[in-house]
Amino acid sequence: MKEIKAIIQEFMLPKVVEALRAHPEFPGLTVSRVKGFGRYGTEAELSETSPKIKLEIVVPAALVDNVVELIRSHAHTGRPGDGKIFVSSIDEVIRIRTGERDQDAL
Repeated sequence: MKEIKAIIQEFMLPKVVEALRAHPEFPGLTVSRVKGFGRYGTEAELSETSPKIKLEIVVPAALVDNVVELIRSHAHTGRPGDGKIFVSSIDEVIRIRTGERDQDAL
């Protein structure tokens, strides 16, 4: 299993969520409002802190490429500040209500 964290522009959230919901195997996501800044351009200028959206998603490894591409393509504006996507390994998932583990818990 993999965790996908994506930091995107606030105004792109509806478009990204709509694309993810349309995927028949998509398990769900957590959305948080965050603030941050990044480096833009060749001179690595620091931008102002700006509001962003953080998506957190855990998926089976087989879905990672599809989900990453859905986020990337639907959050893309071509302007600085579009965001970043991070993919990490997840060792274990447990559904609190039922005690189900790993892929059954998604």
